[in-house]
Amino acid sequence: MAAPLTLLLIVAVTIRAVLFRSSLADLISERVEVVSPLNAWKRVVEGLALLDLGVSPYAGDVFHETPLIIYFFHFVIDYAEIVFMMADALTAVALYIAVKDYNKIVFRKQKYALEANRYPLNCQQLFRTPKEMYYIPLKVAMFYLLNPFTILSCVAKSTCGLNNAVIALFILCTIKGSALMSAIFLALATYQSIYPLTLFAPALLYLLQRLYIPVNWRRPSFWLFTTQYAFMYLGSLCVMVCLSFFLLSSWDFLSSVYGFILSVPDLTPNIGLFWYFFAEMFEHFRLFFICVFQINVFFYTIPLSIKLKEHPFFLIFMQIAIISIFKSYPTVGDIALYMAFLPAWNHLYRFLRNIFLVSVVLLACSALFPVLWHLWIYAGSANSNFYYAITLLFNVAQILMVSDYFYAYLRREHHLTHGLYLKRKDGSEATLVLK
Repeated sequence: MAAPLTLLLIVAVTIRAVLFRSSLADLISERVEVVSPLNAWKRVVEGLALLDLGVSPYAGDVFHETPLIIYFFHFVIDYAEIVFMMADALTAVALYIAVKDYNKIVFRKQKYALEANRYPLNCQQLFRTPKEMYYIPLKVAMFYLLNPFTILSCVAKSTCGLNNAVIALFILCTIKGSALMSAIFLALATYQSIYPLTLFAPALLYLLQRLYIPVNWRRPSFWLFTTQYAFMYLGSLCVMVCLSFFLLSSWDFLSSVYGFILSVPDLTPNIGLFWYFFAEMFEHFRLFFICVFQINVFFYTIPLSIKLKEHPFFLIFMQIAIISIFKSYPTVGDIALYMAFLPAWNHLYRFLRNIFLVSVVLLACSALFPVLWHLWIYAGSANSNFYYAITLLFNVAQILMVSDYFYAYLRREHHLTHGLYLKRKDGSEATLVLK
């Protein structure tokens, strides 16, 4: 598989290099679907200019990236295009290795369960085969590298690509069972944008499962490992925050980065749910609804962790998707990361109910974004309601897709336990309903 992956990387880098040298690069870097006030490259450049002048990059209201990012680009600014292409390649390779290792674990568990006769006799068609799973890692890498959303994000030099690389490395280290490296990369992802905090629960569940430690509140081994992992995570996060303070000799970055993410003061249009709602919001209701909207990202972690405690890798996918949909400043680069995992769930396709409709809606919305933006901003024949309507439809389609995969996953697990053909007590055919 090394040769196809190498060829894929060469093709992906070539496409990006051509677009970097084309006239489209400047146009893409201005698209509100591709960049946000948090990760726009022009804001990084302005922050670097302020830093070179001896002024804090957080003195104004322009730069909202973390201090480590600005100091990183301070040394590699001349090689920025190479950095973003390498970040995409690193993300793809990390996802490739992670999914490959995960598939080995899944197949091994399936083999042991078959030997122990744990599956009903009529479930053979639900079993996963080595031939079916062989090309999945390559498809995952392909879905990420050749996704137009990923390419646009890279060409725009959005720092979202770096965040995706960190999350991919966190997933790889978690799958490999390295608790320390998993905690460090999770801390780095949280340091970048707060929301990956919700990935703590699935990572902990996966590592506990890998070490054969049951999730039992009464077991000392459970509390011991949980404490150790939490200490490594919080310790790494504290080191990064303190390092940022020593670099700047100021705590200004806390309000400029994390305060900006949570309070959403910049209402520049994007593909998220916040901007239009809070543009129309009365000021005295603002704090309440900010809390309601922000809680959305974190609220689902506990119930999903309880429901999927035996399936932490799928829980990671669910949490990344929820972050991409409900975060305050989303871009298409965020969506590309969780969409890369879709080939890993190809065994769920038979149980998906709305995948054709959702796919068509997502494609139509992606095509209509620039059209409605042009009609609103340049032609003047539309208004913000048109653009927000297509944004709302885009997010509803994502929610339907994620919930459909959730239903399909639970349904397959139910069939593996109770049989493929469900019967009522009277012998008639039963229908499975997700509640």
